[in-house]
Amino acid sequence: MATKIRLQRFGRKGYAYYHIVVADSRAPRDGRKIERIGSYNPNTKPATIDLNFERALYWVNCGAQPTDTVRNILSGEGVLLMKHLQGGVRKGAFDEAECQRRFDAWKANRQNALNKVKEADQAAKAADQKKRLEAESEVNKAKAKAVAEKRAAAVKALEEAAKQAAQEAAAAEAEAKGEEAPAEA
Repeated sequence: MATKIRLQRFGRKGYAYYHIVVADSRAPRDGRKIERIGSYNPNTKPATIDLNFERALYWVNCGAQPTDTVRNILSGEGVLLMKHLQGGVRKGAFDEAECQRRFDAWKANRQNALNKVKEADQAAKAADQKKRLEAESEVNKAKAKAVAEKRAAAVKALEEAAKQAAQEAAAAEAEAKGEEAPAEA
Protein backbone atom coordinates (compact mmCIF):
# COMPACT_ATOMS: atom_id res chain seq x y z
CA MET A 1 0.00 0.00 0.00
CA ALA A 2 1.43 3.41 -1.00
CA THR A 3 1.01 5.79 1.94
CA LYS A 4 1.07 9.55 1.83
CA ILE A 5 1.34 12.15 4.53
CA ARG A 6 -1.04 14.88 3.47
CA LEU A 7 -3.49 17.53 4.60
CA GLN A 8 -7.15 16.84 5.25
CA ARG A 9 -9.29 19.99 4.97
CA PHE A 10 -11.62 21.11 7.75
CA GLY A 11 -13.28 24.40 8.66
CA ARG A 12 -15.65 26.67 6.87
CA LYS A 13 -15.44 28.44 3.54
CA GLY A 14 -12.72 31.08 3.62
CA TYR A 15 -11.33 29.81 6.94
CA ALA A 16 -9.81 26.39 6.39
CA TYR A 17 -7.60 24.51 8.78
CA TYR A 18 -6.09 21.12 8.16
CA HIS A 19 -5.35 17.83 9.89
CA ILE A 20 -2.03 16.27 8.96
CA VAL A 21 -2.85 12.63 8.26
CA VAL A 22 -1.28 9.45 6.95
CA ALA A 23 -3.55 7.94 4.30
CA ASP A 24 -3.55 5.52 1.42
CA SER A 25 -2.64 7.46 -1.73
CA ARG A 26 -5.77 6.13 -3.47
CA ALA A 27 -8.15 7.41 -0.74
CA PRO A 28 -10.03 10.70 -1.30
CA ARG A 29 -8.60 13.88 0.22
CA ASP A 30 -11.10 14.07 3.06
CA GLY A 31 -11.78 10.32 3.11
CA ARG A 32 -10.39 7.40 5.04
CA LYS A 33 -7.12 7.89 6.90
CA ILE A 34 -4.71 5.57 8.65
CA GLU A 35 -3.62 7.96 11.40
CA ARG A 36 -3.86 11.63 12.30
CA ILE A 37 -0.43 12.96 13.30
CA GLY A 38 -1.09 16.67 13.71
CA SER A 39 -2.87 19.83 12.66
CA TYR A 40 -2.02 22.94 10.66
CA ASN A 41 -3.85 26.26 10.92
CA PRO A 42 -2.62 28.79 8.33
CA ASN A 43 -5.12 31.44 9.52
CA THR A 44 -3.04 32.51 12.51
CA LYS A 45 0.11 34.59 12.27
CA PRO A 46 2.49 32.77 12.38
CA ALA A 47 0.74 29.58 11.27
CA THR A 48 -0.05 27.19 14.11
CA ILE A 49 1.42 23.73 13.69
CA ASP A 50 0.72 20.94 16.18
CA LEU A 51 2.65 17.83 15.18
CA ASN A 52 3.31 14.51 16.90
CA PHE A 53 7.04 14.46 16.14
CA GLU A 54 7.67 10.79 16.95
CA ARG A 55 4.78 9.47 14.84
CA ALA A 56 5.69 11.75 11.92
CA LEU A 57 9.30 10.52 12.09
CA TYR A 58 8.09 6.90 12.28
CA TRP A 59 5.93 7.28 9.15
CA VAL A 60 8.66 9.09 7.20
CA ASN A 61 11.10 6.31 8.15
CA CYS A 62 8.52 3.72 7.02
CA GLY A 63 8.47 5.31 3.57
CA ALA A 64 5.34 7.44 3.62
CA GLN A 65 5.68 10.19 1.04
CA PRO A 66 4.70 13.71 2.19
CA THR A 67 3.00 16.13 -0.17
CA ASP A 68 4.79 19.40 -0.96
CA THR A 69 3.05 21.42 1.74
CA VAL A 70 3.48 18.69 4.34
CA ARG A 71 7.14 18.36 3.34
CA ASN A 72 7.60 22.05 4.13
CA ILE A 73 5.84 21.59 7.48
CA LEU A 74 7.90 18.51 8.37
CA SER A 75 11.08 20.29 7.32
CA GLY A 76 10.21 23.30 9.45
CA GLU A 77 9.52 21.09 12.47
CA GLY A 78 12.79 19.17 11.98
CA VAL A 79 11.38 15.74 11.13
CA LEU A 80 13.27 15.48 7.85
CA LEU A 81 16.49 16.70 9.50
CA MET A 82 16.17 14.02 12.19
CA LYS A 83 15.63 11.38 9.48
CA HIS A 84 18.79 12.61 7.77
CA LEU A 85 20.76 12.56 11.02
CA GLN A 86 19.51 9.06 11.87
CA GLY A 87 20.75 7.96 8.44
CA GLY A 88 24.20 9.23 9.46
CA VAL A 89 24.01 7.21 12.67
CA ARG A 90 23.07 4.05 10.72
CA LYS A 91 26.03 4.59 8.38
CA GLY A 92 28.37 5.06 11.35
CA ALA A 93 29.34 8.66 10.58
CA PHE A 94 28.54 9.68 14.19
CA ASP A 95 26.78 8.29 17.25
CA GLU A 96 23.28 8.86 18.66
CA ALA A 97 24.51 11.50 21.17
CA GLU A 98 26.07 13.56 18.36
CA CYS A 99 22.85 13.19 16.37
CA GLN A 100 20.79 14.53 19.27
CA ARG A 101 23.32 17.35 19.92
CA ARG A 102 23.15 18.50 16.29
CA PHE A 103 19.36 18.36 16.29
CA ASP A 104 19.14 20.34 19.56
CA ALA A 105 21.52 22.98 18.17
CA TRP A 106 19.41 23.29 15.01
CA LYS A 107 16.21 23.52 17.06
CA ALA A 108 17.73 26.26 19.28
CA ASN A 109 18.86 28.27 16.22
CA ARG A 110 15.43 27.91 14.65
CA GLN A 111 13.72 29.00 17.86
CA ASN A 112 16.00 32.05 18.12
CA ALA A 113 15.22 32.99 14.52
CA LEU A 114 11.47 32.64 15.17
CA ASN A 115 11.76 34.75 18.32
CA LYS A 116 13.60 37.48 16.39
CA VAL A 117 10.88 37.51 13.74
CA LYS A 118 8.17 37.71 16.41
CA GLU A 119 10.00 40.53 18.23
CA ALA A 120 10.47 42.44 14.97
CA ASP A 121 6.77 41.99 14.19
CA GLN A 122 5.80 43.20 17.67
CA ALA A 123 8.18 46.17 17.38
CA ALA A 124 6.69 47.07 14.00
CA LYS A 125 3.18 46.86 15.46
CA ALA A 126 4.20 49.02 18.43
CA ALA A 127 5.82 51.60 16.12
CA ASP A 128 2.72 51.63 13.90
CA GLN A 129 0.47 52.05 16.92
CA LYS A 130 2.66 54.88 18.25
CA LYS A 131 2.62 56.56 14.82
CA ARG A 132 -1.17 56.30 14.64
CA LEU A 133 -1.50 57.64 18.20
CA GLU A 134 0.71 60.64 17.34
CA ALA A 135 -1.29 61.31 14.16
CA GLU A 136 -4.53 61.08 16.12
CA SER A 137 -3.21 63.45 18.80
CA GLU A 138 -2.23 65.94 16.06
CA VAL A 139 -5.74 65.72 14.62
CA ASN A 140 -7.19 66.18 18.10
CA LYS A 141 -4.98 69.24 18.70
CA ALA A 142 -6.12 70.74 15.39
CA LYS A 143 -9.76 70.08 16.31
CA ALA A 144 -9.25 71.55 19.79
CA LYS A 145 -7.65 74.65 18.26
CA ALA A 146 -10.55 75.06 15.81
CA VAL A 147 -13.08 74.63 18.63
CA ALA A 148 -11.19 77.14 20.80
CA GLU A 149 -11.16 79.68 17.95
CA LYS A 150 -14.86 79.10 17.37
CA ARG A 151 -15.62 79.55 21.08
CA ALA A 152 -13.46 82.69 21.24
CA ALA A 153 -15.34 84.11 18.25
CA ALA A 154 -18.66 83.21 19.90
CA VAL A 155 -17.58 84.82 23.20
CA LYS A 156 -16.41 87.93 21.34
CA ALA A 157 -19.72 88.09 19.47
CA LEU A 158 -21.60 87.74 22.77
CA GLU A 159 -19.48 90.48 24.35
CA GLU A 160 -20.13 92.77 21.39
CA ALA A 161 -23.82 91.94 21.53
CA ALA A 162 -23.82 92.65 25.29
CA LYS A 163 -22.02 96.02 24.72
CA GLN A 164 -24.45 96.91 21.97
CA ALA A 165 -27.39 95.92 24.17
CA ALA A 166 -25.94 97.98 27.03
CA GLN A 167 -25.50 100.97 24.71
CA GLU A 168 -29.02 100.57 23.40
CA ALA A 169 -30.31 100.27 26.97
CA ALA A 170 -28.33 103.37 27.98
CA ALA A 171 -29.63 105.24 24.93
CA ALA A 172 -33.15 104.13 25.68
CA GLU A 173 -32.72 105.16 29.31
CA ALA A 174 -31.32 108.51 28.31
CA GLU A 175 -34.16 108.95 25.87
CA ALA A 176 -36.63 108.01 28.55
CA LYS A 177 -35.03 110.47 30.97
CA GLY A 178 -34.96 113.07 28.26
CA GLU A 179 -38.69 112.75 27.67
CA GLU A 180 -39.49 112.68 31.36
CA ALA A 181 -37.40 115.70 32.17
CA PRO A 182 -39.28 118.11 29.91
CA ALA A 183 -42.58 116.83 31.23
CA GLU A 184 -41.56 117.70 34.78
CA ALA A 185 -40.35 121.10 33.89
